[in-house]
Amino acid sequence: MDVQMPVMNGYEAAGAIRNSKNPLGKKIPIIAMTANAFSEDIQRCLDVGMDAHIAKTVDFEKLKEVMQNFNAL
Repeated sequence: MDVQMPVMNGYEAAGAIRNSKNPLGKKIPIIAMTANAFSEDIQRCLDVGMDAHIAKTVDFEKLKEVMQNFNAL
């Protein structure tokens, strides 16, 4: 999920997904993909319910590794 989005940012979207009535919202993996890569940015992503953080520009090997941790591939 991109953190910088129009209308609803990624933090708000992750919160909405995690707090939705849909039971999948509690367990679907949410991976932040953002240029905000300071430790406090990463922590904020985790605090709102995202499961992992990947800094832009995206390293596709790192993305693959993170996705494999969630059995997404």
